[in-house]
Amino acid sequence: MNIKVLFFSLIVSLFCSANLAAQEVLTIEEAMKIALENNFEIKIAKNNTKISETNVTIGNAGMLPTATANVLDNNSIMNSSQTRQDGTTTSLDNAKNNSLTYGVSLGWTVFDGMKMFARLDQLKELQKLGDAELKRTILLKIGQVNSAYYDLVQQQQQLAALDTTIVISNQRLTLAQNRFSIGKASKLEVLNAQVDLNSDQVALLRQKESYANAKILLNQHLARDPKIDFKVTDEVTVDNKLVLVDLMELAKKQNPTLEAQIINKRIAELQLKQVKADRYPILRLTTGYNFSESQSSLGFTSETSSRGLNYGFNASMNIFDGFNQHRNEKVAKLQIENTQIAIEQQNLILDTQLSTAFQTYLTNLELIDLEEDNEAIAKQNLDITLDKFKIGTITTIDFRTAQLNYVNAKVRYSNAQYEAKLSEIALKELAGNINF
Repeated sequence: MNIKVLFFSLIVSLFCSANLAAQEVLTIEEAMKIALENNFEIKIAKNNTKISETNVTIGNAGMLPTATANVLDNNSIMNSSQTRQDGTTTSLDNAKNNSLTYGVSLGWTVFDGMKMFARLDQLKELQKLGDAELKRTILLKIGQVNSAYYDLVQQQQQLAALDTTIVISNQRLTLAQNRFSIGKASKLEVLNAQVDLNSDQVALLRQKESYANAKILLNQHLARDPKIDFKVTDEVTVDNKLVLVDLMELAKKQNPTLEAQIINKRIAELQLKQVKADRYPILRLTTGYNFSESQSSLGFTSETSSRGLNYGFNASMNIFDGFNQHRNEKVAKLQIENTQIAIEQQNLILDTQLSTAFQTYLTNLELIDLEEDNEAIAKQNLDITLDKFKIGTITTIDFRTAQLNYVNAKVRYSNAQYEAKLSEIALKELAGNINF
């Protein structure tokens, strides 16, 4: 019976290994590339950037003339009568009258207090704001992909740890059964070994479920079919050379949220220029070519027509508008002040987030070294305990304790690597410096 159990476990392990070998190995670089191409939020942000870019035109700023084609056709049927100066009267029922006017007009604002130039600059700043939002979205999504990817690496490492403990528990059960068969152990020892093996198998099933769900989540971030199967690399490489001062300097230059606040201030300043432009006169040139025809069934003139060019200009200037101009300028200045406050606030938030994240990062780096040592010690302890258990000089409880200590040490080491990687990702995301 013991040989059958071991043989079955060996077959399952070989099958799982063959299945993993056949799966696609997804690297973090490939995952980021897929996310940049497929992620829905990144696609939307890219389209919004294209919209902002499309809006940057001199026509949208009001610098170009406008041409309009006009057609006006009026018709009437009326009962009409006319009385002349000599007293004679003329009348006509159902008299038809027609008036047709059509032509092309051209208008061009040649001066509006420089508002059109400020508007064009504002459109350019809005395009930069769209670029900053795209960068923020990409950094956020790439950060999520990195987190999900290395979570999957951690889950994969924990699966390997549980596979190891299943093998050890099988060995323990076999030894307990052999010792029971020759009268050197009680039935209770066999039952305890079987219960512990069952517990390990339950833990393995739970971990497989968590691993499968982590794959589905990563596929979601990559905007692809959740059923696509793959495996990830086995190692977590943590950049342990980050420097807080360098990160803060990068954040001042590259953090997209701070960049957006700075752009918002420039937009508010340009808005104030546009408001102040209303103090100046507006000069607009007009011209056009029109055709006009009219017909009348009653009267001295039955038909008239004209055509020709018209041109001119109009100028206007706001003299008094109920102090609205003063109010609008005051509001625009307050909006500039608000954007400056927002910049200072964002700088403080960035410094705080970087400082706390960096402290967590340093702690996690120390935990990696500590947990690595703990894993090595726990492995050595397990090997010694296993040897003693085989010769019957140690109790099953002591053996189980050593086994669980080893598994927990491997899990803690894996968690330490994962948490350190999350800290690294968070720092680089704040600094706007995730490589992709």
